[in-house]
Amino acid sequence: MDTYAPEVYAKARDLLRGRIARGDYVRDPAPAYFVYSQTMDGRTQTGVVATVAVDDYVSGAVARHENTRADKEEDRVRHVGTVGAQTGPIFLAYRRSAALSLPFFSARKRAAVDAVVSAATAEDPMCDFTSSDGVRHRVFAVRGADRVAALTAAFAAVPRTYIADGHHRAASAVRVGLERRAADPAPTGEKEYDYFLSVLFPDSELRIMDYNRVVADMNGLSPAELLSAVGKAATVSGPSRAQIRPSAKGEFSMYSGGEWRLCRFRPEFASADPVDGLDVSLLQNLVLGPVLGIGDPKTDPRIGFVGGIRGLGELERRADACGGVAFAMHPTSMAELFAVADAGRLMPPKSTWFEPKLRSGLFIHEI
Repeated sequence: MDTYAPEVYAKARDLLRGRIARGDYVRDPAPAYFVYSQTMDGRTQTGVVATVAVDDYVSGAVARHENTRADKEEDRVRHVGTVGAQTGPIFLAYRRSAALSLPFFSARKRAAVDAVVSAATAEDPMCDFTSSDGVRHRVFAVRGADRVAALTAAFAAVPRTYIADGHHRAASAVRVGLERRAADPAPTGEKEYDYFLSVLFPDSELRIMDYNRVVADMNGLSPAELLSAVGKAATVSGPSRAQIRPSAKGEFSMYSGGEWRLCRFRPEFASADPVDGLDVSLLQNLVLGPVLGIGDPKTDPRIGFVGGIRGLGELERRADACGGVAFAMHPTSMAELFAVADAGRLMPPKSTWFEPKLRSGLFIHEI
């Protein structure tokens, strides 16, 4: 059957309803928050599970840094609308500390959140399991009117949150919410469809991994010609048979023909612009476009993207398989993501890779 057939979405609805009826999912009898903790490779990130107002997304208080694709958004709209629930949370981040003159989460409010989260995680978790990818997931409940009120008041002071991952899930949840509000003869702005499921993390606990590039050929250039052309944009050292990972902003490593080289963008190409100054932008504008002929990385079939979780070995394998060239990037920072979103701009495609991913199905928000 076609993946996007109406029966597929209806089956998802029926399966969820069956699991709720069977008791696999339990509805909290009173308002509550949850604390969601993930541990990967010895590093833990802990966020608060909550619903966020659709109107905050519309107003820009929930900031975006990516465009969405119409087909992917439509699929999720149909899923959420048919199932009548949001089953995958949006990954949101917020500033935990001051940054220049931008508004931030005050120390007093941070302490309030920390106190509630610490109290919750001191208790027994509701669930504690390690998924097949080796990530440990724990969930703790924040119940009781006082604790719920304290967390609500603290987050009311957060001036802006940022979508780290889940732009399509957020856009589809908002579309469904606005459609239901328009069809509702008595909208209040406080109904369940007016909110979308999220997990909010402080930026200090998050890690962005590198998002790397592989080009399927050398655009007709010989290895020597490629090195010469790249050398106009960056200083190039090497070669080395050992893998080289860039260690600082402004660096990238290049692999082809079994050899790695460390490259550093020349200082005259640095930019204070929040988008043009990104390493992924510099690589596109100085190397991928003019040297390798990648005009639009969103649509060009000659370029592929490899998340940092897959390691440099995957870059070698792909480049060797096609006789092309691979580029390992230094990760985009949270500060750079915030700066792009605050400027109302969009990041280039495939700029950020977050790990670990949020698990779908742990939390269900019925609308």
